[in-house]
Amino acid sequence: MAFLSIKNVAIKGISACVPAYVEENLEIADVPSMDIDKLIKTTGVERRHVATPGICTSDMCFAAAEKLLEELNWNKEEIEGLIIVTQSPDYLVPATSPSLQHRLGLSQNCFTIDISLGCSGYIYGLSTLASYMQSGMIKKALLCVGDVSSVSCSKQDKSTYPLFGDAGTVTALEYCEGDEGMKFHLSSDGSGYKAIMIPDGGHRNRFSESSLQEHVIDQGISRNNIELWLDGMDVFSFGISKAPETVNLLLNKFAIDKDSVDHFYFHQANLMMNERIRKKLQLPENKVPYSLKNFGNTSSASIPLTMVTESAGELKNGQNSIIACGFGVGLSWATMQCTTTNLVIPDLIYYGKSVFFKR
Repeated sequence: MAFLSIKNVAIKGISACVPAYVEENLEIADVPSMDIDKLIKTTGVERRHVATPGICTSDMCFAAAEKLLEELNWNKEEIEGLIIVTQSPDYLVPATSPSLQHRLGLSQNCFTIDISLGCSGYIYGLSTLASYMQSGMIKKALLCVGDVSSVSCSKQDKSTYPLFGDAGTVTALEYCEGDEGMKFHLSSDGSGYKAIMIPDGGHRNRFSESSLQEHVIDQGISRNNIELWLDGMDVFSFGISKAPETVNLLLNKFAIDKDSVDHFYFHQANLMMNERIRKKLQLPENKVPYSLKNFGNTSSASIPLTMVTESAGELKNGQNSIIACGFGVGLSWATMQCTTTNLVIPDLIYYGKSVFFKR
């Protein structure tokens, strides 16, 4: 198992952007054989912000970055690194991060990297970018995290379609000599890769006519091979086991007093799973915010989106010890602890006609 202690790097701000278009789960008519009231009660998802055709993850990250840089009053020439974590890139080739660097008008001296991860991606992205920065050679950098998951979900699949929303987020990191930095625990188990996957479209199984053939899995669950396949029981068992484990491992490894932590941010999988995790860890409800009700499961964006929408008031004022835990596709899971001070958090951005679209 991988533990990291990365000093001298601090989170300075977080911004988030979601599509302006909202889909209410109570109004879904396309998913058959579904007790929508029961689904909302168990998942906690009442509505989701869904990308309309033409909106990509990079578009939302672009809007979030522009607003965050404005409020931080950062000079774009000073930004020396940009990482994007997404499983919905603009293209198969080239990578999305160089084009996003260009759209933002960042210096050509800014390094860029794409990371293909989902639910644990925010923590993995933080650990990667902070590792680059800890020596002080890079002073300012951006972590862009998000997904347009809705386009990959079958409308005939009650196990995925009503659950997933779309979002893009940006976290600004800065080298701060002497800062206590961040502590991480990171793990993965590739033997479970089939639990959450899109079978076709990559180089292992290339797209073909058969990729569009509909597979009836169960009543109310049908999908083709370029849509998301999710094994609900396996994912549930994985989540309620590994999420508490990784949090406890981090707490024990670095002798962190659980009671001293102000906020615990978990990947927003679904309410039933997240509540099992919270109760296993014996955490009070007021320390574990949820954004599921209004945004659903937004993949890698769910942790920073929750911070922006549910905790901005506290995080913008004073110091806060936080723990963030992501778990899911891969299978992979990870936990991070840090202390934030007076974060810059712009209001949530709604991506629509009013947002300036720049190529």
